[in-house]
Amino acid sequence: MLRFSVSPLWRLWRLWRLWRLWRLWLLALLAASAALWSGSASAHEMSMAEMQVRETSPGEYLWQWTASEKRAADEVLSPQWPTGCTADGPNLHCGKAGLSGALTMEGVGKQYSAAVVKVFWMDGQASVYTLTAGQPTVQLFGSAEDRRGMGEIARAYTLLGVEHILAGIDHLMFVIGLLFLVGFRRQLLWTITAFTAAHSLTLGMSALGWLQLRPPPVEATIALSIVLVACEALKTSTGPVTLARRWPALVAFLFGLVHGLGFAGALREIGLPEHHLLVALLTFNVGVEIGQLMTVAACWALWRVSHRWAWTARLRTVLLYLIGSAAAYWSWLRIAAIAG
Repeated sequence: MLRFSVSPLWRLWRLWRLWRLWRLWLLALLAASAALWSGSASAHEMSMAEMQVRETSPGEYLWQWTASEKRAADEVLSPQWPTGCTADGPNLHCGKAGLSGALTMEGVGKQYSAAVVKVFWMDGQASVYTLTAGQPTVQLFGSAEDRRGMGEIARAYTLLGVEHILAGIDHLMFVIGLLFLVGFRRQLLWTITAFTAAHSLTLGMSALGWLQLRPPPVEATIALSIVLVACEALKTSTGPVTLARRWPALVAFLFGLVHGLGFAGALREIGLPEHHLLVALLTFNVGVEIGQLMTVAACWALWRVSHRWAWTARLRTVLLYLIGSAAAYWSWLRIAAIAG
């Protein structure tokens, strides 16, 4: 009689253990899929399509897609020209008003996170506009003169900064690696602050032309920084006390200098307005910080919900191995790009 009463309980317990193990591997599989989906050598960059518009005579323009990283841009992106402009194949007719009014890019944010529109005017000047899912419409003024006010530029570049950090998987991996290394303790505040101060410094210096480095070494160093942080976070508390574990804020500052150069590279692709340039630079950096704080807040919320469960410790190890493996893969690709 006892056998029949215990056996069902034993089976239920076994099923519960299998369920917990299956749930752990399911989460690991989802994390691995996300890493593979985003695992490219240029993982920190937004996926962009580029369009060029050239003024050939007053009110007449030629336009074409000149660069794309994925599918052909004209298959997924459709420009909606300002009122008064009509497109006839590659020819764009705008009449006396010229290319003036609202330009909207339909489909941006799906296959491409951004569309860069470069307009070359007859007087030799050029304008660059970046359209994203958050701001798919820009205002054109018929010339290279940028008549946007300070508030409009601030809003636009803040949103671009948020979108860049959330789309930059390797920057997010570095921040998450710091969270695993330090934990949600008071020391985390100094570590994140050091990272912020460092990449703000080099972002500003590079964007203003005071500091220029070739992108391949910068990208390779960013990937290697993720490998280092992931390896240090995997070490047990009984192991040797390394520099990263003793002074994580210092390590975050040193690597933050390199990450700032990566942000600057993206900002150069997006373009900075000549008018209110410092406002654009400052608000882009603010947007990056907002995106970074959103990531920390989301991780803290997940930790508060799951830290009571024992299986999360094993999941932590799996995630760190996935982060380190993806970063090591990027490192090899980027170092090979330098050699090539």
